Amino acid sequence: MAHSVEMLGQECFDLKNKAIAHLHDYSFMDEIPTIDYSLLFSKDHNERAKSLEHLGKACQDFGCFYLINGVEERVVEGALKGISDYFELTNQEERSEYLKKNSMDRIRWYLRSDAGENRENIKIVTHPEYHCPSKPDSCKDAIGEYLKGMHEVELGLAKAISTTLGYEETYIEKEFKLEAGFDVATLNLYPPSLQSKGSTGLAEHTDPGFFVSLIQDVNGGLQVLSHQGNWITVNIPRNTIFIGIGDHLEILTNGKYKSHIHQVILDNNEVKRISMATLHGPSLDTLVAPAPGFINDSHPPTYRGMTYKESLELNGFDEIDVQSSLIQLQMPLFLISCMIIVNKLVDIVNIIIKYYLCDGITLYVHVLVQFNPI
Repeated sequence: MAHSVEMLGQECFDLKNKAIAHLHDYSFMDEIPTIDYSLLFSKDHNERAKSLEHLGKACQDFGCFYLINGVEERVVEGALKGISDYFELTNQEERSEYLKKNSMDRIRWYLRSDAGENRENIKIVTHPEYHCPSKPDSCKDAIGEYLKGMHEVELGLAKAISTTLGYEETYIEKEFKLEAGFDVATLNLYPPSLQSKGSTGLAEHTDPGFFVSLIQDVNGGLQVLSHQGNWITVNIPRNTIFIGIGDHLEILTNGKYKSHIHQVILDNNEVKRISMATLHGPSLDTLVAPAPGFINDSHPPTYRGMTYKESLELNGFDEIDVQSSLIQLQMPLFLISCMIIVNKLVDIVNIIIKYYLCDGITLYVHVLVQFNPI
């Protein structure tokens, strides 16, 4: 049903108020926080400081948030229409030309149709070079415009999140080499399917990269696991982009900002749904490991360092599959425990040495005083 101008205006007003309200409430409970992108760069120092604090809490407490005022609504709606046009104006035989050919595919088509899930999608590498099916033109141009705007948002969020971590604005951009970042978008079509209602479309998992952004025309069954252990249904408001922290920001921050765990429960299958999830990642040659600033005696490194390309291929997948390898990159728990124990023992030894050294000096001074009275 078409939204009237008044309704859309009210929705935007409500979202703005929700973002401002969250600035004064950091508990969030089980409600996914809303971040106003424009406030992160406000000229009002206090407003900007509160927004950045809110962003930091969202990253640390939830690992995800709704983003408003990032990419123009016209551009988001255009991208969704472009995806719809692609699936409507081409047939499966035409789309199947993008079936896997080799590990270096930059466009790849997938089809899954069974009792558990009914979904067709096509993955495209969108950065540092933009790849997209050539037909129809409306698809390539509309998606390209959205991704261009989203890349600017990515760089902006990198600055804001760097600030929340106590670093210079350019920290994440430099660490991840985002100007050459490897981004992959998945264009999804969920046809109507009553058969799979209530089943699990995608089991719980995390995504690699810096973060994932999601837009969709109809809310489906996406759920995120809060850091308090509760499953929360994601209902993305109009003119809003869902942002979820990726594995490699978790690795870089040594677990301070954790990758969001999510799953898809197919509970809205009576209508066709369109969505696009974009994984924004470091450059393929970037070595990602826990940064020194997030490591100390109580928090030893909990992940192995590895280039982004190696991590994407770790489980036998191709780059374009962008599959998580976070579990494989985690240090064994017993090894982490051993490092903590060793660090504690070193601290104890240093304290003992310092104590006896100080005591020895005190004794020496005492002896001098005894033999050389003033």
